[in-house]
Amino acid sequence: MNTKDTDHTSPTRSANANSQASSQAHRPRMMLHPGPFNPVRIQSRHSASGRHVRLTLVPGLSLFDAIVKPLIEIGIKNASTTILGGYFDYLEYCVAPPDPSHQAMIAYSKPIQAGRAYMIFGNATLGKNQHGHPIVHCHAAIRTESGAVKGGHIITDTCIVGSSPISVLVTSLDGFELRVTFDPETNIPLLQPQAESPNE
Repeated sequence: MNTKDTDHTSPTRSANANSQASSQAHRPRMMLHPGPFNPVRIQSRHSASGRHVRLTLVPGLSLFDAIVKPLIEIGIKNASTTILGGYFDYLEYCVAPPDPSHQAMIAYSKPIQAGRAYMIFGNATLGKNQHGHPIVHCHAAIRTESGAVKGGHIITDTCIVGSSPISVLVTSLDGFELRVTFDPETNIPLLQPQAESPNE
């Protein structure tokens, strides 16, 4: 009796309910950073020149050392790189779930040990930390020995390149630098383009 009443006496109500359900199912997720809104969404710098370099990650080195040392030796302190894929004897990474303290949108998790793994593809950015020392910020997709495909923020100083060299395509960022600085909108430190610090 109740089912019959619903189906035939309230078609408008039923249509509205369906419309609301459909709207909620496709509603994009709204993310609001905790700090003041910055209307300039993309911070950018222009370089009049740059270099493209093919780098080979040396087996046995950490991912950090395998990228930083050879590039600094040829005068590259800031760069965007593409890691073409290869085996690592050890990999660990972290992910960025919502910040439980609500001080920011995200907070890095504790390192997740993947052990021996294959990096399918990675993008690593060479820049400077708050103190002017080199930093490598790397995101990558990996496949573990069990066949699981994972992805996240790679801990570059603890990941060890496997027995075979790995190719990396490098584009130098000349004429400016990428430096970790506090971002008031997201309330976390971020790599941002800035004028060069010639004494570092």
